[in-house]
Amino acid sequence: MKIKMNKTTALIHIVLIIGSLLMVVPFLWMVLTSGKTISESTQIPPQIFPEVFQIENYRAVWDSLPFVSFYINTGLMIALRVLTSTLFSAMAAFAVAKLSFPGKNLFFAIVLTQMMIPSQIYLTPQYLLVQNLGLLNTISALVIPGIVSAFGTFLLRQFFIKLPDELMEAATIDGATTWQVFYRIYMPLARSGLVALGIFTSLFAFKDLMWPLVVNMSQDKMTLSAGLASLQGQFTTNYPQLMAGSVIAIIPMIILYIIFQKQFIEGIATTGGK
Repeated sequence: MKIKMNKTTALIHIVLIIGSLLMVVPFLWMVLTSGKTISESTQIPPQIFPEVFQIENYRAVWDSLPFVSFYINTGLMIALRVLTSTLFSAMAAFAVAKLSFPGKNLFFAIVLTQMMIPSQIYLTPQYLLVQNLGLLNTISALVIPGIVSAFGTFLLRQFFIKLPDELMEAATIDGATTWQVFYRIYMPLARSGLVALGIFTSLFAFKDLMWPLVVNMSQDKMTLSAGLASLQGQFTTNYPQLMAGSVIAIIPMIILYIIFQKQFIEGIATTGGK
């Protein structure tokens, strides 16, 4: 039995290692391509390693685009989306998980339904809303679609619903209001879920391309994803410089993941726990 378990464990580790390698390959290809010449990047059959790593590609793309503005715009968008989405999603999740009110199940069903609808469907009404508010080419325009998250409401509901109802009953007997119960008792207990949602929100905001391209046409208001899209030409694309810009752009997210790796894994692991 022990030998069988060891074989099973070894097989699981082999599968996980293969899966990890498959996920790392695109990143490695991006880094390698960023050091190639244009001819090397378009060569058939593909050339894996550059003959001489072209560090000039990084200098060229840094000089051609205002990366400092891109970093600031992206950072502000992520920070505001994380703050608003976490707060409002937590409020909605707490209400669905712990409060009783008419239409609660219908409300949660609508939330789940929204998760199944492609976000592109909301593009036109969201654009018209931002236009009528006079917020085009502003940071606020980047934040509006992420103020409330159906995914965040569903994720945090899983945390709140597994917390004992006796906590709320005891706090209510002691004279605490619903807001105090939510903010002082349940929010701290769901910290791992809040951190996980914050990281997810950061990733979703960071890789959002369509919305920033639609609402912000000025280059000084673009995010990293929208700015990198400007490197793609209509007829030809300098792939080494595009990959170099991509490497520069993902550095903040790698640092963010390294810092919050423990909380991220804990939040995912306990999302569906009992």
